Amino acid sequence: MDPLLAASSLRIDVHGVPAIDGLVVTSTGERVLVIGAARALFEAAAGLRAVARGGLRIEGRPPIEAVRAGVAAGAPLDPPMPPRWTIRQYVTWSARLAGHGRGPAKDLAGDAIARMVLGAVAGTKLGKAVTAVRRATVLAAALATGATTLLVEDPTAGLPADDVPRFARVVVRALTDRRTLFFAGRLRLESPAALAADEAIVVFGSHVAAQGAPGEIAATERSFALRVVGDVRAFAGAVNAEGGHVRGETDGAASSRVSVDLGPLATRDLLRIAGATNSVVLELRPIALAFA
Repeated sequence: MDPLLAASSLRIDVHGVPAIDGLVVTSTGERVLVIGAARALFEAAAGLRAVARGGLRIEGRPPIEAVRAGVAAGAPLDPPMPPRWTIRQYVTWSARLAGHGRGPAKDLAGDAIARMVLGAVAGTKLGKAVTAVRRATVLAAALATGATTLLVEDPTAGLPADDVPRFARVVVRALTDRRTLFFAGRLRLESPAALAADEAIVVFGSHVAAQGAPGEIAATERSFALRVVGDVRAFAGAVNAEGGHVRGETDGAASSRVSVDLGPLATRDLLRIAGATNSVVLELRPIALAFA
């Protein structure tokens, strides 16, 4: 089976400026979290934004082809929605636009509405629906396409804390039979989405800072994502020589985002080594904070 997400030397521009430049990653899981990436990565993966350079594949296909073939569907965060349409209309038309006939579309919409626990409000106009209901509707619309892979922007982002646990459980239950790419800025390890995931990819700029089981990444208290300028190659060599381990592009780079496993070192040692190698550490982030 093709990986959910595969990127090679990927560049994605927003208003002519690179938001992602040089990303290389291949997912291995069936329920994958993508943490910390620029929103442009979700948009490109969902077929909503063009790739400027490099390769991007969803289920082995260019994103727009995966969407048109009915293999993948996106659930973006708070897209424009027709305020006079009801929830049922919106979800049903999502199925129709995915190529399903009137009868099958009605059935798919009914199932998706039930999954997202929207039955009691299915006749509500979107302009009068609260935020959580509109977000549930977007997810139901993606489900109603019948796609086997869903790309989801974290629908709990910015919701009142008291509303999040129940809503998150509904979302995870609704997606249990689909392959999923779940994009979030940050996610608590005990959240339903993190507990349901079998892989997490933590992105720092255009660099994969960590990839693996969410619990294992959350436990990496001595791993950091860095942005280094100057003689990055010398910096990496010196860190490695003192027992640390640097991952990422360092050869010939004057500015680079890398990951460092400290080993016997302390964070102050990274600053000392940077000073000794004509380098400067501009950013230093604990990778485990992706799940804080």
